Amino acid sequence: MTTRDIIPAVPVAFRSDGALDLNGSRAILRYVAASGNEGAFVLGTTGEFPALTVAERGLLTAMSIEELAPIMRVIVHVGAPSLSEVLALVAQAREAGSTEIAVITPYYLPASDAAMLEFFTAVSAASEGLDVYVYAFRNRTGNFVRAELMAELAKLPNLVGAKVSEEPLEQIAAYRAVVPEDFTLYTGADRDLGKTADFGAQGVVSGISSVFPKPFRALAAAAASGEAAAIEDAQRAVDDVADTVKGDIGRIKAAYALMGIDGGVPRMALDKPSDDVIAELERVVALYA
Repeated sequence: MTTRDIIPAVPVAFRSDGALDLNGSRAILRYVAASGNEGAFVLGTTGEFPALTVAERGLLTAMSIEELAPIMRVIVHVGAPSLSEVLALVAQAREAGSTEIAVITPYYLPASDAAMLEFFTAVSAASEGLDVYVYAFRNRTGNFVRAELMAELAKLPNLVGAKVSEEPLEQIAAYRAVVPEDFTLYTGADRDLGKTADFGAQGVVSGISSVFPKPFRALAAAAASGEAAAIEDAQRAVDDVADTVKGDIGRIKAAYALMGIDGGVPRMALDKPSDDVIAELERVVALYA
């Protein structure tokens, strides 16, 4: 069955002093819960996971399950540079009630195919009862999951899919050619939602859709209808928000602020949106929020 799931990648709110803002984070989760999307991807790149402590990730996991799980799927990212930390985060997510988790490949130091297979074999063994997604993000981790490796990962118990960021759809197709039919593939390329099915993916994990769900819902509906004019119009709107937000966490949070949601500021070292960018965000909020 062809699906075009939209899984918003959810940001985390921080105060100007860098402290975690649980109230702001809850407000974001409640907005995402009302989006009509199929699920949510929490504590990933858009959630600035490298800047969170294990304890903070536990608090946010529990809050995400509380706010979202009654309404939609929740994929909790539990990736970290070391296997020991990942295993602690897996246990923490399970205790909070998670049923789906994602694990980014080892990062910072180069990892061979054999090392990554060993890493995910240990993750698989620790994930009984959980659905696990491989999070492949070569441009952030420095480690590429070749199709041959993805085929081996897909054989591991509990590994049910992959989220693939900043790779062309042709790479998705290369993975689809070597994994089982029921292995789920998501792209992280927001604007490619309408084309995912053509390359063997089941949808997108999209940071931009966390703040602008309406254009993405319209594109999914248009693609399902097959009406060329509707697809073109919906794609134009998705491209507009994608070109404006650019997947930038600071811009996403500024858009939330324009909508009256206190999404706070980034904790990581990111540029503050300029006045010109704010003006463009005001335009897209007026059109698409």
